[in-house]
Amino acid sequence: MRGGVAIAIVVVALASFWAAAGSAATSATLQTQVELRVKSLATRTIPARSSRRGTRRTKSATAVLEEAVVARINLVRRGHGLRPLRSNRRLAAAAAYHSGDMAHKGYFEHDSANGTAFWRRIERFYPSRGFRSWTVGENLLWASDTYGAAFAVREWMHSPPHRANILSRDWREVGIGAVIAPSAPGAYGGRAVTIVTADFGART
Repeated sequence: MRGGVAIAIVVVALASFWAAAGSAATSATLQTQVELRVKSLATRTIPARSSRRGTRRTKSATAVLEEAVVARINLVRRGHGLRPLRSNRRLAAAAAYHSGDMAHKGYFEHDSANGTAFWRRIERFYPSRGFRSWTVGENLLWASDTYGAAFAVREWMHSPPHRANILSRDWREVGIGAVIAPSAPGAYGGRAVTIVTADFGART
């Protein structure tokens, strides 16, 4: 087939956490991971020029993808009569850190490799201190080789919990972190993969 065909193994998951500042008790809701079918599809190549620890977080390639995912999410939200989400650099830093860590260590989970809960990782970048309420959520995606924003958001929209995150009226901000890994270990089986983390948040 012209343009090339790649097998993409897509696994997506969502989790969310709600916390009120000053409350002694916190609650976390972790929804079960949703595994989508193996699909055959054409992929679009995004070039990468630099490498670090076996992953390529190329500014030009990943920045284009990250900005496009935000734009695509907001396009979908507008189509459903929802206000767009603001890009937040702190959420983006949390998302980029997690995508890079998963690519380097070969795991695909919301929680960190050392067992740290996903919301605690986000809170290090997107603090809750000083706010009356603090809410965060997360969507994850990986697929073999490279892909664009339309593919990423389409896969999330086909999964009810991820669709709920994208269309939630609770969120005010979003940060996207993408990593291109030429040979990712562990859960990725040494494949060339693109991993995207979307971190959603609201603070009042």
